[in-house]
Amino acid sequence: MGLDDLVYGLYERRLTHDLSQRDIPRHVGVILDGNRRWATEQGSSSAAGHRAGAARIEEFLDWCDEVGVEVVTLWMLSTDNLARPSEELDPLLQIIETTVEELAASGKWVIRHVGSKGALPQRAREVLEAAESATANISGMTVNVAVGYGGRQELVDAVRELLTEHAAAGTSLEDLASILDVEHIAAHLYTKGQPDPDLVIRTSGEQRLSGFLLWQSANSEFWFCEAYWPDFRRVDFLRALRDYAARERRYGG
Repeated sequence: MGLDDLVYGLYERRLTHDLSQRDIPRHVGVILDGNRRWATEQGSSSAAGHRAGAARIEEFLDWCDEVGVEVVTLWMLSTDNLARPSEELDPLLQIIETTVEELAASGKWVIRHVGSKGALPQRAREVLEAAESATANISGMTVNVAVGYGGRQELVDAVRELLTEHAAAGTSLEDLASILDVEHIAAHLYTKGQPDPDLVIRTSGEQRLSGFLLWQSANSEFWFCEAYWPDFRRVDFLRALRDYAARERRYGG
């Protein structure tokens, strides 16, 4: 073990010791950013960067499990990414499919797809549906894989589903408009039934949400990290938790 490893190990233990269970976020959202830039700096292909990022995911989920996080949402592919050229998109989809299959095969977590299935190729839909089915009865942490996800599209889908549901029940638009409230929308989001994210982490130094969990993150705390996702370490995660625990959350204020 090198000196750097020893120092980081001691630092990790101190950070872990300083955390209390009441300080742990129930739901952590993560924007897995920086894979392509990491690859460029390594002189590698975009696919190699995405593979390196995928290799970090299970380790990260173990860290979340260790501290008692209940739900993790991983933004793996946006709706905008689906418009990329096939020579770039196809390898990325294959990496995501393999990753989802491996997460499901681990038997540790409940896998749920968060996103628009209709926008995805058939193979990706089948993999996501199989992972959801295979892990439905697991009692562990819930892992939302946001694939083909866009915050605006989620709201469109929620409203469409809400209107369709009430139309089938014979509710007029006037009656629906008179009763519509926040909970009606929330009940039709991709993450319905789950707590909203307490903490949202974005790697790579970018300081914006880009539409991630647009509705759900209204009261979230945000933590931006300079490291690219493939370089994200346990000590970075613990720093995020320490920073979250030190904040005084002001809901709506």
